[in-house]
Amino acid sequence: MTDAPRPAVDQPSADQHSADPPAAPLLPPARPSLYDRFARRLSGDARARRLYAWLGPAVVLVIAAVLRLWNLAAAHDLMNQFDETYYVKDAWTLLNLGYEGSWPGGANERFLSGDVNIFSTNPSFVVHPPLGKWIIALGMMALGPESGWGWRITTALLGIASVLLLMLIAKRLTRSTTFAVVAGLLMAVDGLAISMSRVALLDTALTFFVLLAFLFLLRDRERTMTRIAESVAARFDGDEAPSWGPVLWNRPWLIAAGAALGAASAVKWSGAWVLAGLGVYLVVTDALARRRAGVLFWPTDAVRQGLVTFVLFVPVAVLVYLASWTGWLVTDGGYDRHAGSNALESLWLYHVAMYTSTAGITSGHAYASPAWQWPLLMRPTGVYYHHDALGVNGCGASSGCVEVISTMPNPLIWYAGVAAVLYLAYRFVVVRDWRYALVLTGVAVTYVPWLFLPERTVFQFYTVLILPFMLLALTFALKDIAGSPTADSYRRLTGQRLVLVFLAVALALSAFWYPIIAAVDVPYDFWHLHMWLDSWV
Repeated sequence: MTDAPRPAVDQPSADQHSADPPAAPLLPPARPSLYDRFARRLSGDARARRLYAWLGPAVVLVIAAVLRLWNLAAAHDLMNQFDETYYVKDAWTLLNLGYEGSWPGGANERFLSGDVNIFSTNPSFVVHPPLGKWIIALGMMALGPESGWGWRITTALLGIASVLLLMLIAKRLTRSTTFAVVAGLLMAVDGLAISMSRVALLDTALTFFVLLAFLFLLRDRERTMTRIAESVAARFDGDEAPSWGPVLWNRPWLIAAGAALGAASAVKWSGAWVLAGLGVYLVVTDALARRRAGVLFWPTDAVRQGLVTFVLFVPVAVLVYLASWTGWLVTDGGYDRHAGSNALESLWLYHVAMYTSTAGITSGHAYASPAWQWPLLMRPTGVYYHHDALGVNGCGASSGCVEVISTMPNPLIWYAGVAAVLYLAYRFVVVRDWRYALVLTGVAVTYVPWLFLPERTVFQFYTVLILPFMLLALTFALKDIAGSPTADSYRRLTGQRLVLVFLAVALALSAFWYPIIAAVDVPYDFWHLHMWLDSWV
């Protein structure tokens, strides 16, 4: 924003003997804000804009990669307390047998020592679909199963890719490269996102596919809303509104979104909740678009289009899900493989057994945290803890040394994200912005279903799937704090300074927390310094 022009001052005429000097302004012109000066430089140089559009996200991705890949195999363990111990060995047998095989007692120690082929051809009963484990298996196929690099590399790469997807989504929602970079940076340095990218669990792969589906859904919306408006406008007969709108079959991005959610469901069944929730979202947004366009019978018209949307969206998800079971279907040794009269019936019976087993997971766990606690961050999950009481590993602490992987989010980012979701809900009620509705839908479909399972044993680290949508809400809140282009320079300068202070503190906290989410060998007292609440221990 340029300085406001001063009021014009009349110049003395030639026949005037004298004239008073122009009055000095009461206040000096306001300095342009930081962002305004930066934007002004970019606006005059198209090449600089293009460079910034690539360089900003690229720097964020480098940061995300370093934090996720550095010393990835530091914890040479299979995380006995959590499911890495199962997923890694299941992935290895999938790669060798096509289905999950069984392992003898003491398998973890032998696997970690390099004796990896001690599995049997007897099937193992598992409660998650196979795609996430196939993804882990790809890493071991490329780098071998001898260290954590093999079984964690693909998860780390998907964690980095998730940061990229979040920036692409944020760019389309905010129309700002700067705030797309802000959203990506917050995820790149957040402890929850980092820690879940450094262990071979399934939730990061689930997050990747859900974000991919949302990006495809945005692309579909950009095409569909315009096509509805143009088609209805062309059908107006004088002042009479058309009774029906178009039935849209040519929606390749919607098909792609369905395929991505089929893959998400093939990682963990909670992806199906996202599929169902976004299906409702698509019908509602289509109905509202037809009402805005002037379709007379818009509710019925939306139902008609909803049937087409279902055909485009759901069957492809089912096909992708079934394809993830190819190894089980084309081999004979999988669990319950011959329970039915044919392969598909056997697969259905196996799914019934899986559902019955998962629905009954109500046993206590030291790190269990019901979903209502998640916004409060009452019980972050400790995935890995190793205490060297003698401190012989080099940290030089009299109280001993520890290596820890805690799925602890950056506290400032987390609590600010929770507040931003509430703020965005308020803003949506006031302005009815579709972008806010999409972000809030993302929060709802990834969080609300867990509230209906109060007896289920669940953990705080499941929130890695909710985190990107919280960060989108936080990005919108920071954008509002920074000020709109129409605000005066003082307002924008103040707002942007507040945003910069927030980001600086968030980065400092991320650096403070990084050692205890990345298995860095640190003094015990340093680890305990991070336990701000008793429930975090």
